[in-house]
Amino acid sequence: PSKGDAMTSRSPAPSIKLSITASHDGGNIQLVSQTEPIISGRTAKCTIKLTVVPDVYTEFEKIAHCQYFSFRAFVSGLDDIKIFNVTYVIDNADKVSYPEAWPGTTICETSGSLEPADDHLWKRNLTTQYVDGKLTWQTVHTTNGSTIFSYFPPYTYNRHLKLIADCASSIASNKSDYGCKIESLGQTLQGREIECIAVGNGDKTAWIIHRQHPGETMAEFFAEGLLHRILGIGKDGEIDDMTKKVLDQYRIYIVPCMCPDGAVLGHLRTNSVGANLNREWATVNPEYTAPSKERSPEVHAVLQKMDETGCDFFLDVHGDEELPYVFLSGAEKTPLWNESERLKYLHGYFVSSYQRANSDIQKAIGYPPPDSREDALKYMNVACNQVTNRFKCLGLTLEMPYKDCETNSDPSVGWSPERSKQLGSSLVETLDSMQPYLRAEGEFWTEFSDDDHYVEPTDNFKEDGFIMLTKRLYSDVRPHADA
Repeated sequence: PSKGDAMTSRSPAPSIKLSITASHDGGNIQLVSQTEPIISGRTAKCTIKLTVVPDVYTEFEKIAHCQYFSFRAFVSGLDDIKIFNVTYVIDNADKVSYPEAWPGTTICETSGSLEPADDHLWKRNLTTQYVDGKLTWQTVHTTNGSTIFSYFPPYTYNRHLKLIADCASSIASNKSDYGCKIESLGQTLQGREIECIAVGNGDKTAWIIHRQHPGETMAEFFAEGLLHRILGIGKDGEIDDMTKKVLDQYRIYIVPCMCPDGAVLGHLRTNSVGANLNREWATVNPEYTAPSKERSPEVHAVLQKMDETGCDFFLDVHGDEELPYVFLSGAEKTPLWNESERLKYLHGYFVSSYQRANSDIQKAIGYPPPDSREDALKYMNVACNQVTNRFKCLGLTLEMPYKDCETNSDPSVGWSPERSKQLGSSLVETLDSMQPYLRAEGEFWTEFSDDDHYVEPTDNFKEDGFIMLTKRLYSDVRPHADA
């Protein structure tokens, strides 16, 4: 070309690329469409439409659950573009298990990795909104590279394996005599181990299980916080005096992840064959036997081990999509609850004790109890209800929010991995407070203050006069108009 041609030639138009993948374990998303980037000067914009992929259909509940998502957006070609505005749209947000939960939800995003060292980099996208059945948010990409978006930060299977390895290493090097042990209680249908960590020399037996619903990743962050404290992980095996006291009081069994198959598959509530594990603890429908090795080996294995060890205290750790609070749900109106006031007072004292240990706990807002004893019997397949009555012990379900936590609001971060871990660590003080009363006889609750009494929770939390249209028990899906 001539010199004049060279002077008049134009630079090629910027070639911006944005790719979507959910290939990391626990990933879940499907790309529907994306518009071509519209470029104006040094800015560009486009829209990405996505859908959440449903779980395997669950025969017991007659539903394919769906809500948890996690995916990676990779941007390249921003060399001459300084601002790339992308609108992300979850197109089937009105078809998920809990569409009522979207108002007030802010999705999580990070430009960091999924490694523990980057937990603090997760932030909330405050542009998130639910309008006309779509969940949308805007993100400004200013550099080439990846951003991970999630309903709640993932707890990957690789991280789970590292947690188990850290437990094993701590147990091997631990010089204390607390009978620390790690074992597999069995395998899942896809061949993953169901690990259980046991520690302590006390005469009370506590069982703490986590993440029956795999999309409730905050539950395994909770487990990490608890295990790090009681095993001295990251502190050369050194444990604090309160933990030593509790380990002299209890033998504690901890299952950090009940549903590893579902976790890897990116499911919200089920394992690899569609079993909602928190509806697999007993047979309540003669046409549906539970638990079973063929459909729910995770529950079958854990319950078999519990029958061997007994149980004086049980905690099942979860996350709730809708309520912006940490709360506890008990075995209200089940047979043992109805026998005397003992269980009610233990429940109230536990919540109050935990509240003193961690101010994120509150007792007024939560799942309302069943309307009748007959209604409660329909839910004897729920872990808390089954274990409470099977072992005549205090059993509770702990729920953490996907949203910001209203008791200690922090909108830019919301409920987070760090706060989940801290809540797990704080359980130690609560176990110490409960120990004298778990098997106490007589009306021991006369020692409790009025502040320690049971408060019947309500889910009417938004403003004065607000009433939920339909009651939701034990995280059941509400009936929808198109159901």
